Amino acid sequence: MAATAHSSTPADGPQLGLRERKKLKTRIAIRDATYGLIQEQGYDATTIEQIAERAEVSPSTVFRYFPTKEDIVLTDEYDPVMEKELTARPADEPWTESLRYAVHQAIGFGFTEEPHVSRLRTQLMVDVPAVRSRMMESMSVTGRMLCRVIAARTGRDPDSLEVRVFAMSLIGGLMETSLYWAETGHQEDLGDLVDRALDVLENGLPPKNPEATDASGVTS
Repeated sequence: MAATAHSSTPADGPQLGLRERKKLKTRIAIRDATYGLIQEQGYDATTIEQIAERAEVSPSTVFRYFPTKEDIVLTDEYDPVMEKELTARPADEPWTESLRYAVHQAIGFGFTEEPHVSRLRTQLMVDVPAVRSRMMESMSVTGRMLCRVIAARTGRDPDSLEVRVFAMSLIGGLMETSLYWAETGHQEDLGDLVDRALDVLENGLPPKNPEATDASGVTS
């Protein structure tokens, strides 16, 4: 999904110390510089040296915060938000309801402040193979987080096949939702698309497209 650089510290989160604030300031400067350059000249033309110059840091500092250029685009703060929200849900709440609530909270956490950045990030996932490939690699990190939460909530082993399949099905579904959103020109509401994706994960694929028509043109 698509958080922004400025969503790194939620308003109700713990106050950071001086060192952490400096790190966050540098992190935001690097990401803002990257997004600005990409919007001006495109992803491929944007170099680490250019990013460092605009962010007023050294190239080595950029690499210290982000191992690759793709990581600058993709790294977000969704995982801790989702983990916090899922853990805080009532123990007797149906798991699917908890999951739906937490995902929507994570989306709102990153999208509301800078929607244009969210759109840019998801478009890069579609247009740039290296970004999409790196996203696939990073899915395992979020998947492991979900496995921990699901296991704690359901009393299952986090390494069990069932938990791992469920967690990665969710992560894959959310990634495809982001890609679909970008591929369709960001026309639909992202929250509505997420609900559709979660409906499929919860209920399975409907046996027939309700909008399909037969040869006579009659909706079936």
